[in-house]
Amino acid sequence: MLASEAWAAERLGYRFRDPALLDAALTHRSAATTNYERLEFLGDAVLNFAVADLVFRAFPQAPEGDLSRYRSALVSGRFLAEAAGRLGLGDQLRLGSGELKSGGFRRSSILADALEAVFGAIFLDGGVEPARAVIEGLMSGQLEQLPEAADLKDAKTRLQEILQARGLALPVYSVDDVTGEPHEQWFVASCSVAELGLRTAGEGSSRRRAEQAAAGRMLERIVADEELS
Repeated sequence: MLASEAWAAERLGYRFRDPALLDAALTHRSAATTNYERLEFLGDAVLNFAVADLVFRAFPQAPEGDLSRYRSALVSGRFLAEAAGRLGLGDQLRLGSGELKSGGFRRSSILADALEAVFGAIFLDGGVEPARAVIEGLMSGQLEQLPEAADLKDAKTRLQEILQARGLALPVYSVDDVTGEPHEQWFVASCSVAELGLRTAGEGSSRRRAEQAAAGRMLERIVADEELS
């Protein structure tokens, strides 16, 4: 048994019948043409299905909006990267020399993407039930720690509600910079609230994530200014 197979058996509780699937799931584009990108696409869908089913059963009285917030919290890139870190997934990754030198095995976006790819690989190797079992094993402990659904609104939504409550115009978002190769771009976005004379910036692996980061910093600025006034 290869080290990666032993890792999957020990940390995920799943034994692969086709080790090539696991190998692909743990291979970054920088290391080989056969890599985790296609499996990540599949794993994302498997993850969303499994988590939607999990929260549907865990919160039988919750309305659709709350269920969506619970699911979004559990499938967020930050949570996936944290879960991948606890599993020691970074130590199993195959990266090209450039990514190795830049610490790619610790990069949140790579860890989150690779974990989704592993979910996709398990689905192809064993079907939906083993994939669901692995995902629920990782997520079930987090259900008890979820805050109230109202507290799970994303930063852009919370910022919009705060500004509307004060009779202020909605924030304006813009993408200030995009770097990196097409398959792995990095975005820098800004959030401006003209009536308050405030502008913040955020970064992320997608426009949405960068804008959310900028909105989160705007919320912090507004709260800090209130505390000082």
